[in-house]
Amino acid sequence: MAVTIALDAMGGDRGPAITVPGALAALRSRPDLNLILVGQRTVLEKELARHGGTESERLKLQHASEMVGMDEPPAQALRGKKDSSMRVAINLVKSGEAQAVVSAGNTGALMATARFVLKTLPGIDRPAIITAFPTVHGHVHILDLGANVDSSPEQLLQFGIMGSLLVGAVECKEKPLVALLNVGVEDIKGNEVVKKADELFRASDLNYHGYVEGDEIYLGNVDVIVCDGFVGNVALKTSEGLARMISQFMKEEFTRNLFAKLAALVALPVLNALRRRLDPRQYNGASLVGLNGIVIKSHGGTDAVGFEYAIRVAAAEVQNQLPQLIGARLTTLQGHVTPAT
Repeated sequence: MAVTIALDAMGGDRGPAITVPGALAALRSRPDLNLILVGQRTVLEKELARHGGTESERLKLQHASEMVGMDEPPAQALRGKKDSSMRVAINLVKSGEAQAVVSAGNTGALMATARFVLKTLPGIDRPAIITAFPTVHGHVHILDLGANVDSSPEQLLQFGIMGSLLVGAVECKEKPLVALLNVGVEDIKGNEVVKKADELFRASDLNYHGYVEGDEIYLGNVDVIVCDGFVGNVALKTSEGLARMISQFMKEEFTRNLFAKLAALVALPVLNALRRRLDPRQYNGASLVGLNGIVIKSHGGTDAVGFEYAIRVAAAEVQNQLPQLIGARLTTLQGHVTPAT
């Protein structure tokens, strides 16, 4: 099945300098993929030529005269920039010309615009952001990572259902193991929202593990971890900062003196293997689940390799028809999934 994905080519810290080569790499690796680059046509044509590419049957250009700044208020982007590359790309999904959209742009603006244009699925009160974290046994998907600072118990259950369905579809797992992130594993631990959510999870038909603490995120004992967006975003940003610190420490130690440099040469194969294993680019591409369409958020500071991985995430969700899967499942779970008031 051919997959068509719209790309917000102007989004991110470096825009077309990253999105265009990332798109070309994705086309080379997937013959079933078609892409629509959305942005200022003259800029995109110039960047394509720089990388030896051109508009073709599989790579279309869609002009958009405006772009959303990375620090622009979401409301301003939504109301004032209806011809932005982000808005036009999302409109292509709405019209059916594309099956998914990928953007490295402003997260708040992307969420606000996607929710306004595509709407949420029936039974979903708020969309959530989900992505994979590396673990000692592979990876774990965590949501919400910042779309909702505060969440009700009912919304946390919605997140758990959507996370379970995503992992089940994309990774072919029949009953993904789902957990709630908490300050302890004992029943008495946690605030009232988490305790009430725990009751809802136990009453649902999810494969529910119970509580996990922050130090269990990277152990890989569960498939999905659920939390509100405040906690999830702190966990995400803390992890990114820790990874940078470890990388910097290793660089400093292996360049400290001649003996350290010699040791680095001996350890180079192990260091390269570790770098590949922990490469954050292969985890790039967070899904905005709960929308009536597939929207993938790429990290704004990623490179072309990372952007290609985000395109891969979008293609996988298209092939597994994730919104339709979630919508069908929610139809049978209306007793458990009710919008919060």
